[in-house]
Formats: sequence, C-alpha cells, structure tokens
Amino acid sequence: MIRCSRRRFLGALAAAPFAISDASRRILGANERLRIGVVGVAGRGANNLDGVKGEQIAALCDADAGRLRGAAARHADAATFLDWRELLEQRLDAIVVSTPDHHHAPVTTRALARGLPVYCEKPLTHTVAEARRVRELAARAKVATQMGTQFHESPAYLRAKEILEADWLGPVREVHVITDRPGGWWKQGMTLPTERPEVPRDLWWDLWLGAAPERAYHPSLAHFVWRGWWDYGCGAVGDMAIHLMDLAVWALELGDRPVRVESRGGPLLPAAGPQHMHTTFAFPARGKRLALTVHWYEGTEKPAPEIAKELPMNGCLFIGSEGRMAVKHASSEAPVLYPEAKFAERDRPEVTHVPSPGHHRQWLDAIRGKGGTSSPFSYAAPFTELVLLANVSFRSGKAFDWDPESMTTGGAPEAARFLSKSYREGWELAQSTRERTQAAGSALMTREPRRRRKPSPRPAWRARTRSSSAASSRAGTLPSR
Repeated sequence: MIRCSRRRFLGALAAAPFAISDASRRILGANERLRIGVVGVAGRGANNLDGVKGEQIAALCDADAGRLRGAAARHADAATFLDWRELLEQRLDAIVVSTPDHHHAPVTTRALARGLPVYCEKPLTHTVAEARRVRELAARAKVATQMGTQFHESPAYLRAKEILEADWLGPVREVHVITDRPGGWWKQGMTLPTERPEVPRDLWWDLWLGAAPERAYHPSLAHFVWRGWWDYGCGAVGDMAIHLMDLAVWALELGDRPVRVESRGGPLLPAAGPQHMHTTFAFPARGKRLALTVHWYEGTEKPAPEIAKELPMNGCLFIGSEGRMAVKHASSEAPVLYPEAKFAERDRPEVTHVPSPGHHRQWLDAIRGKGGTSSPFSYAAPFTELVLLANVSFRSGKAFDWDPESMTTGGAPEAARFLSKSYREGWELAQSTRERTQAAGSALMTREPRRRRKPSPRPAWRARTRSSSAASSRAGTLPSR
C-alpha cells in the first residue's frame, strides 16, 4: 500500500489545476478606480465595456483582432489579448465576460478561482452542470457577481413584481412567455456546413472555438449567428428566456424547485437548435403556492387564441384566480391588468421599489462594499439551470422530472447526457474544492514512489495559435493571421 503523508497531500492539493485562491484583494482608496479586464468587446461586449468605462480598463480580450483594435483605440492604456487565459494572469480587480455562450463558464470559473468579482452576460452558462459549478465557486469566492440581464430591474418588471406580491391576481396558476426568436435574427434548424472558406485575416479561429470541438471555420458558425448552434450557443432559450422568464422566476420564487419539463418542436437535429419549440415547466404545489405551469413559446410556436390576444410578443402573461397581467419586455410601459374594467376601479399597490442605479453601477458599487447586486450568481445560476432544462428535454426527446438537489432527470435517465459537455484540453472549468481534493488524493494514491515525473508536453493550444510573446500588445500592433 502506498502511504500518503499530510504534507504530500496538501502539496498536491495546492498544485491542483485552477485551485480556488484566497488571494488578497486590493484595498481601494476613496477615489481609486478598479482595474477591470473585459473579455469579448463587440455586441453586448461593447455595451458592457461602455457600462464600466468610468473605471480603469486595464485589459481587453477578443479572438477577433479587428474588433479588439477598435476597442483598444478607445482605451489606449489597456493591454490587449487574443486569449482570455493570458488576460486572467494580469493584475486585475474584476472581470467582465461578454463572449459567446460556450466561453462563459470557463472564463467565469477561472476568474472566481482567482478571487475576482465577475460580471457575466446572460445566459450565465452553456450547460446545466456549468451553472451548478459557477454557483459553488461563487459561494466559495464571496465576491460581487452579476449576470447581465440588464432589464431585471426595469420599471415595468419592478412594478409587476409589486403587483404580484400584493396578490392582486390571486394565486397564479399559469404563466405564458413568448419570443419571436430565432425568426429573422439568426438561423436554427440547420445541418453543419461542409464548405471550408478561408478564415478571415483578423479572426483567430482556434481561440474563438476555445472549449468547443475542433471544426473548420465557416461564417455561418461565428459572429452573432453562433446562437443557433449547440456547440456555441443555447438557442432562443439562452438568448431570450433568460430575459423573459426572469420576472416569473424572481417574483414567484421558481429557482431550485422540482419541476417536470417537456419540450416539443422541430426540427430535431444534432448540431442546431429548433426553428420552433413549446416547453412546459410544471411546478408542483409548494407551501402556500399552488401548482403552477410556465409555458415557453419560441419561433413560430403560438399559444391558444384566448391567450395570444393578451400576451405581448417578447413578453409574458400571468394568470391568477382574480385576474391577469401582461408585461412587455424592454419597455417603459406599465403592466396591463385584465379585466381592465375591474382593475381600473382599484388603487394601484404602493410603489415600494427603489429605482435601480443600473446593472453595471450596481455591480461596481457592490465590489466596493456598497450594497449588493440584483442578479448575483446565487440567483442567476439556479435560474440558468431551469431555463436550460428546456433544451435538455428537446434534445433528448424526453419529458422528465427534474430534482435540483440530486441533479437527476427522473423518468428519462437518457436526458442526463445533455446536462453537461466535454472540453478541449486546456479549456476546462476551474475545479470545485471537493473535486480538487478528490483529484489530489487519487493522484497521490496511484503514484508510484520514487519515480521521476516526465516533463509535461507543450500545450497543444499554444502550438496551434501563437507564441506567448505575441499574446499581449498595445493598440495598433496586434498580430494578424
């Protein structure tokens, strides 16, 4: 039997990859700016960069050198990186993540492992298992976190939440949520392209792929339209359910609850999301709350006519025993109550909410110890798990009973394979404390004594991309392919 001393075990534990770090956090002066690293600088990345521009933008990263040059021109003092792994090696106070979905969890978990506050775009993760990992690491790191659902505290959502809390609708038994995505926004229901066009000069394709399987470049896979492919995006669910179901999950406390999930739609293809899908989330009764069903419609799916006439496109409709409430997404319009005549005669519930200072401002203040965030990962991770179950049901072709405690798909064990995914070497998630402990113990107990370890081979990703010296540069001198 191989014996393992406490010193050897702790030494191996400390050397485990991406270990949780209790690195000392910089104490900021009263007027000192945060050193922020931004991963992904176009699209939502550009909006998020604008949201934190009052701080010191210390580092920028994007696998598209052209987009990176554009952002660097506006932040000339920022170091620039094509590979986010090298950005994370810099001295930073916080990280903003605005990449395609498949990068969210690898960047976020490694940032949390370094003890960094994280602002991550929605959806928080690409898979259900990743959401659970992010949640565990965030709880361990005890830093300010925020998922980028910028409409979470919009005036309409805050007012609707007050109406629900005042019980104006009575017990809510149904919620209907609809989006027109993917529609004309991006394509779904496709097979993988077979053509192999030349990779654009500024796009570092291998770095863009990251954890995803190696695959030849094609423009139908990359910028913006990646949302429709399972290897990179989460379809309309990840893009819009994370906005549109937010009010129901928040106000009715639907996170971390057992639920039966069933998705129907089409076409069912291995590589791409559906053109249309209808998902039901059936929640059993809990405490004072009655059983509740949330309906999700995407693409060309539509509810029954009596529901459709009151359900705003890209919005939601709450149905209670005493009335109904329609709420538009990204709108300043007040919620509409039905029957209108009945509610017109009643005084509205008192306004009790405090207007949000803004999603980014809230996170920046929380980093400085001034209040909390409205969509911390403790809320965002269970919410993300829930909405991604719609894709799990669709891809497996099975309805199942989700148990969040055991993370099992009751009645359809075959659906469990869609809860997680594999990662290319070098792009894995940071480990949780338990996994680190198990890995370190296993490595030591199986190691042969007094045998010299072979040097590790050069990481394949480095050989495929660029030398380390080319990883960072100032604006205007970024390498091109």
